[in-house]
Amino acid sequence: MTRRRRLARPGPVPGAAIVAFVAALVATAMFGGGWEVYVRFAPVLGVAILGLLAAGAATLVVTVRRRVARARASARAEAAAEHHRFLRRLDHELKNPPTAMRLGLANLAADGVDAGPDGSLGSVGEQVARLARITGDLRKLADIESRPLERVAVDVAVLLDAAGETARDLPGGADRRITVSVPRVPWPLPTLAGDPDLLELALENLVGNAVKYSDPGCAIELRAFAEDGHVVVEVADTGRGIRADELPSVWEELVRGSDARGTPGSGLGLALVQAVVVRHGGNTELRSRPESGTVVRLRLPAS
Repeated sequence: MTRRRRLARPGPVPGAAIVAFVAALVATAMFGGGWEVYVRFAPVLGVAILGLLAAGAATLVVTVRRRVARARASARAEAAAEHHRFLRRLDHELKNPPTAMRLGLANLAADGVDAGPDGSLGSVGEQVARLARITGDLRKLADIESRPLERVAVDVAVLLDAAGETARDLPGGADRRITVSVPRVPWPLPTLAGDPDLLELALENLVGNAVKYSDPGCAIELRAFAEDGHVVVEVADTGRGIRADELPSVWEELVRGSDARGTPGSGLGLALVQAVVVRHGGNTELRSRPESGTVVRLRLPAS
């Protein structure tokens, strides 16, 4: 059986070969054949020089882009590390004061001072409870950003069904019209490769907000669908909504809307949700209209 010989494809001419060719051409022109040869080969020499310059410029551009990309990645990593250190320090500093305050309130109550909700120290007790919630959520946020991420197949339909039950069990949840909408046949949703505990935490925060910032009789819908290799999860409600000028800052830590005053909360719920979604390689989006409702969308890569 005759074996055919394969001809090697010519590869790109390296810069050193171009330099050698130019040097040989100049030497031939000046020492081998005089200026006539030089003039004859001048166009070729020009093309060779231009090719060398183009190759050098392209190499420079690629090198600069790589260095800029590395610098940006390093800056993002350093910013994330500094943010995590700040959360840890803040959690450490805020961990003990609420315990001491609660002990002081208990001692005052034992001495006969009314520390109940309607008593003289009622507002102090409420602020201590809020400080304790903030401390707990800060600890959760720091853990989300640093803990190893578990990767298992997660059934989104199961998560949404559980989140719907959680919403109904919340104070006031039974007075809302809560529904779950997930395609099950003929093509169910693809699974997610993620941490079920963290994803459950994110959904609990979203349904908690939906119940908290809506009134009895309002509708809350949990829905999911597949889109371009992703699973999109939405939590929608017909509650109070958020003012347009406050929408850009809703994902920031310790930020609460003007309509949320007087409602218990830490201002860290959406920040926790976004941290979970980002750890899973996804992104978040929020749309809202005052006195109309809010839709929070989580877009996560399917497994």
